[in-house]
Amino acid sequence: MSVGLQRVEPAPSPAPPESHARGWTAPGWGFVVKLLLMMVVNAAGVLAILSAWNAGAWVILGVLGALLVAADWVYFSRRALPLKYLFPGLVFLAAFQMFTLVYTGYVAFTNYGTGHLGSMQQAVDAALIQDEQRAEGSPTYPLAVLREGDTLGFAINDEGVVRVGTAEEPLEAVGGAVVDADGAVTQVPGWEVVPRAQLFSDAALQERVVALRVPVSDDATEGSIRTREGATGAVYTSTLEWDPAARTITDTETGAVYSPDDRGSFVSADGDRLAAGWYVNVGFENFARAFTDDRYAGPLLRVAAWTFAFAILTVLTSFGLGLLFALVYNDPRVRGRKVLRTIFILPYAFPAFMSALLWRGMLNAEFGVVNDWFFLGANISWLTDPWLAKLAILWVNLWLSYPYWFLVTTGALQGLPGDVMEAARVDGAGRWRQFRSITLPLLLVATAPLAIASFAFNFNNFTIIYMLTDGGPAFPGASVPLGATDILISAIYQISGVSGGRADYGLASALSIIVFVVIGIVSAVAFRRTRKLEEI
Repeated sequence: MSVGLQRVEPAPSPAPPESHARGWTAPGWGFVVKLLLMMVVNAAGVLAILSAWNAGAWVILGVLGALLVAADWVYFSRRALPLKYLFPGLVFLAAFQMFTLVYTGYVAFTNYGTGHLGSMQQAVDAALIQDEQRAEGSPTYPLAVLREGDTLGFAINDEGVVRVGTAEEPLEAVGGAVVDADGAVTQVPGWEVVPRAQLFSDAALQERVVALRVPVSDDATEGSIRTREGATGAVYTSTLEWDPAARTITDTETGAVYSPDDRGSFVSADGDRLAAGWYVNVGFENFARAFTDDRYAGPLLRVAAWTFAFAILTVLTSFGLGLLFALVYNDPRVRGRKVLRTIFILPYAFPAFMSALLWRGMLNAEFGVVNDWFFLGANISWLTDPWLAKLAILWVNLWLSYPYWFLVTTGALQGLPGDVMEAARVDGAGRWRQFRSITLPLLLVATAPLAIASFAFNFNNFTIIYMLTDGGPAFPGASVPLGATDILISAIYQISGVSGGRADYGLASALSIIVFVVIGIVSAVAFRRTRKLEEI
């Protein structure tokens, strides 16, 4: 008797439920939340696009528009699931990393810096302002300084009519203002009148008031109101006239005509140059200046040599000292190892800039405790002598860096295979032979990449240089603001003019690119060399 077998088809698997963020189906709250968030993103994006439109920043406008369209496509598309998680990170990467690199590269090929800031029109406006003189026959107006948030303005009493204006808005008559018996404006609707006592006690506010220029009208040739003491004002006009059609500036007193040149300056036929200029493309000039300009080539070569020495010596000394302490306190025969380890890593727990400032005071030649306690009060110039300053930097950075390597090498030592060490001892290898042939090579397998990263960090260790010596002492006879302890990153900071002095952003950007390339090459070569350690 045969039994027939009937094939049973498997039941179809149910379709996966649709994501709550893709439709209105119950409960649907995910889609509502996503819709609200994207409404906020689109509103912010449109606002940013309109701001770029008003500012005439067409490249930024295009980028913002593309990002907004991409965001809407990614978060409303069914095909871009991975991008829903990656897109925010990619946007921030582009904004804070790629844009910085691209813009630095762009500035490196320009003469952007002191005397060459902004566009040609901005240079024209600056030239007209810098040449201002009090207009002949201008009356002296009673004046009050006004404030609305961060905006400052002037209110003048023009024969009984109160006129108010700011740097952006020319003078315009207003109603409802109050004038005292002396003609001074005391109240203006919508504005706060800055008291004279506050003006006299706030130096920063005084600088802003003195620098403020309020246009008399929309016609720039009519001049602007300026004040010297915050109580009276007068009309100031420029002796320079701008001809936008001919793109020339004429001095009405001397008759000199200034025309634009290919270097971003207005130059007369006699070779006189106006102080205000604009930035232009100069090609590889900044890169060439770093190696050929006598003002920079010599000091930068010395700075580069010290940068390599500082980075290499710091890694070697801190690694060596950290490893020494790790070997000592990894020995089970040492009592109180946990407490001692905690004490030795304390320098790593303090902020580096605070430690550097503390050492700066301790190494001071006049009142520092280092000279008083350890050198019997001798006047040793730790921070003003070039070689002693370098030694002080290496010592302080060693004090700050060795705890890191102490922690790293302690962990690496505890992870070494004990059977290998035991076999070496059985074969008669002494402690030095075990360390040289087994311990150190195995340690380098784990620590060599960290050493390369430490080299790159110290190559750009701006904090220790700036806080301890500020790059000093200065090179004798040098015409550039560089010193004996400057490394390339601090030299770039000095050349950029951020800390004061003449700014040369083009050269600073070119040097930044050179440093980036150097670190990249050194790191690539070092990583290729460390691959051989993996064969151990």
